[in-house]
Formats: sequence, structure tokens, C-alpha cells
Amino acid sequence: MAAAPNQRKFLGRLSLPERTFVTDALRTETVGGVLLLIAAIAALIWANTPLSDSYDALRDFHLGPAALGLDLSIQHWAADGLLAIFFFVAGIELKRELVAGELRDPKAAALPVIAAISGMAVPALVYTLVNVIGNGSTRGWAVPTATDIAFALAVLAVIGTSLPSALRAFLLTLAVVDDLFAILIIAVFFTSELNFTALGGAVIGLAVFWLLLRKGVRGWYVYVPLALIVWGLMYNSGVHATIAGVAMGLMLRCSRREGEEHSPGEHIEHLVRPISAGLAVPLFALFSAGVSVSGRAIGDVFTQPETLGVVLGLVVGKAVGIFGGTWLAARFTRAELNEDLAWPDVFAVATLAGIGFTVSLLIGELAFAGDPGLTDEIKAAVLMGSLIAALLAGVLLKLRVRKYRALVDDEERDEDQDGIPDVYELENPEYHLRMAAIHEKKAAEHRRLAEVAGASRGDDGRPA
Repeated sequence: MAAAPNQRKFLGRLSLPERTFVTDALRTETVGGVLLLIAAIAALIWANTPLSDSYDALRDFHLGPAALGLDLSIQHWAADGLLAIFFFVAGIELKRELVAGELRDPKAAALPVIAAISGMAVPALVYTLVNVIGNGSTRGWAVPTATDIAFALAVLAVIGTSLPSALRAFLLTLAVVDDLFAILIIAVFFTSELNFTALGGAVIGLAVFWLLLRKGVRGWYVYVPLALIVWGLMYNSGVHATIAGVAMGLMLRCSRREGEEHSPGEHIEHLVRPISAGLAVPLFALFSAGVSVSGRAIGDVFTQPETLGVVLGLVVGKAVGIFGGTWLAARFTRAELNEDLAWPDVFAVATLAGIGFTVSLLIGELAFAGDPGLTDEIKAAVLMGSLIAALLAGVLLKLRVRKYRALVDDEERDEDQDGIPDVYELENPEYHLRMAAIHEKKAAEHRRLAEVAGASRGDDGRPA
């Protein structure tokens, strides 16, 4: 039945340019997610063997110019330095989504934004309730609010499930909005003392960065040193240094001008994303995920209010928040679900979004910075919650794997081999003429083969 004029399709087919962008972006993130998974496993093994002392020694080893306030441990360089690259890419993603992606149309953006906000608010509420009831610390309320898109894609790669492009785009949009609010949470709630001189210098540096972009100045040798200066000033200001990465990413132009195949933002993202996904995030995981996973430690995860709140926030809060927010938003906006998909598919993706690895570990370190023991327990809870969410999502997605494969095959079929999937050419007369020629050629070949087969048999149907 056709949708009413005032209804919109939710999880409908993407435009070809958007589908191409999502596919390319997620391909890199999938590879990075596998490396992230390997790094996390390596960290756990390293930290739970007789070599654990060497892990602690390397993680806590300090280097950097003390005169500039940058005599940091390896772990801090990974969290404050390498993750700035991750958040730089996140800033570009957000800017592109706002000007050319799913978030450019306020009406279309309302549903995924509401879903993402609900998917952050409900886990925070679950964590807070568990800790209020259990007399725990509410400082970690933001830990279970984040979604790790790379880890989620790694899970999809491991279980051998390829989601239709609409579901992949929905997951990516959720992660982008998650990153935006994670940035705001870090900036607002985890900034204590401010050095206004350093902060002013960082702001001036960002203004210079913006002015150079506006003037069309090119050259990595200009922007990379400036970015390092801005990052160093931001770190010394008391504001988390990753904010510098986000700010610079948001300044890049992500809209295409006439004659441009890619905008500057898309071009730079294409260059930097492999560094972020393949190097920065895995190294952060290597130096952050090394926690004790003894039987006692695992038991403590489910008995302490802080750690239990994180697990329930990721596993229950994320799934309920995203699915509930999506369903309510679709109901009130009269957005009709794509007929090729069902609400259980949305719930499966919502469960997959409960994998909150990278940013959750970062927020856990910030929230409990003064308590190393509890910080490690929170990290163990993040790992456990993400693992449970991954297993549940894997089961739910496997139940629909045949449907997904059929949809992906339909999206990728290109029988006329012109490089454009057939589903995007159904309104193009030239496509149908090409297909007619292809089928006529095949029909002629089959008629010839029929004649050959008939000539090789006698009148009684037996071979001559």
C-alpha cells in the first residue's frame, strides 16, 4: 500500500552519492575495527600474563617536553594526542552530515537525532538509577552513552553479516551524533581548572586555521604545525585536547563546488581516516584496555554499582533508548518504515550500538581519574558490556542474515556493468535499452545452441 503524502520513508534507499560515501567510509572503519579488536585482545593478554609489569612500565613511561607542559605518559599521549586525530575525523563527519548527509534536512534528521539522543539519555539514566539505589558514585553517568562504530563494524565482519546500506547509514549517523554529544560532555563536564592564557592562544590558533582555509591556502606543511600548536595550547588550557581536533574538523568545507569531485573536507577525511582507524584508535585501545580479567574481577563487575551501571547502560540502556526513541519519533512524525525492513532490524542495530569501546574508555578515565583501581574496574565493565552487546546483536542479526544478503545483493547488482547499481537506474530509459540488448544477445545465443543441440539428435530424439 502506498504511503500517504504526508508520510516519509524511514530507512529508505540512500541516494547513490550518499551510498557510495557510506560504503567507502565504513570499509575503512571495518578494517580499523578489526585492528581495534586485535589491539584490545593483545592488551588484555599482555596485562594478564607474567609480562604485565612490562605493560604497566611502558604504559606509564613519560616522554615529551616538560617545559611545554607536555611531559606525558604513553597512555596520556594515546588518549589526549592520538584520539585528537579520531575526533578530527569525527568533526569532519559531523560537518559533512550537516551540509551534505543525513542531517542536512531537519525533517529527515529529526528521527536519527532523536534516536541518538535517546540512546545516550537512557543509558545515563540507567547508570544513575543503579548507583543511586546501590549507593555508588554517579560520576560515571556518561561512560555508557557512547557508540563505537569501528568496533561495531568489526563485529559485523567477524560474524559475516553485511547490513543493507540504509541500516549502515543509520548506524553511522547514530555514531556521529553520539560523538558530537560525547565531545560536549567532555568539554562541559570534564574541564575543571582553566588556563585562560593557553585557552586564548588556542582560540587565536583556531582563528588563524579558519582564516587560512577561507583564503584557500594549501599545504600540509602549513596546517600540521599549526594543528600541533593549537593542540598543545588546548591541552595546557585545561580543556580536553581532543576538542581541538573536533574544532578543526568542523572548520573544513564539506560542500562541493562546481567542477569538484570531492570537497576539501572529504579529501582530507579520505587521507586521515586510515590513520585514525588503523593507527590512532588501535594504539589507544592497546594502552587503555589492559585490565585484569580474573574471575574475581569479572564477578566484581556485576556486584559493584558503578560497574553494573556501565554494563546495564550499554546492554539495556542503549538498546531500549535507541529503539524506543526511534519508534516514538517515527510514530509522531508519521515516518513509515521501509517495507523491506522490520522493527526487529532496528532493535538489532540498537543492540549493536551498545558496543561503546573507545569513547567509553576515554570518559571512564576522565570520570575516575583520581581512583586508578576504580578506573580499571570501569574499563573492565566497558569491555564486558560491549562484549555482551556484541553477542546479543550477533544473534539478532544472524536471524535475519538471509534477508540482509538478499537486500545487499539487490543493491549491488549491476547487470549492464556500467558501474552503477541497477536499482538506481530503473527510471533511466538508456538502462532498459542496454538491458534489452543484453537479453537479446543472450536469447540469440540460446537459439543457436538449441539449433546445434537439435542437429546432433535424430528425428526420434536420440543422438545421431
